[in-house]
Amino acid sequence: MEDSPVALRVNLALRELLALAHDVQVALARRLGLGATDVQALQHLAAGTPMGTVDLAHALKIRSASATVLVDRLEAAGHVRRDPHPRDGRRVTLVVSEPARAEVRAALAPLVDAITRLTDGLPPGQAEVVARFLGDTTEILRAYAAEPPEAG
Repeated sequence: MEDSPVALRVNLALRELLALAHDVQVALARRLGLGATDVQALQHLAAGTPMGTVDLAHALKIRSASATVLVDRLEAAGHVRRDPHPRDGRRVTLVVSEPARAEVRAALAPLVDAITRLTDGLPPGQAEVVARFLGDTTEILRAYAAEPPEAG
């Protein structure tokens, strides 16, 4: 079955968007004066799921020792703090500091503002269709990323 011209345009646009996501992350890191992995760590920690250093290492697909060095660096810069775990006194939970959150928001403001203007310019009803499409696409990408590779 051949893809329709609209499906091809959507697939190409998504492919380009996904490729640019890395460039945006690098640009954000540059604006914040951080490394790309540091920004990825802040994104994971800001997502809301409580994480310790080992959890962060798994999320970033790096070694625990590397994650410890990364967290030490972020903590020294005032971006992250180690709080006691709410249920296990032997563990810590990593928390993004409010100043770091504000710094990231400020760095992303031009991008967010431009996308908001784009969304506000859509005809009534189209923003909802776009939001649903992007949400569904996100779930497809999440499932693909979580799927183990086929044995070959």
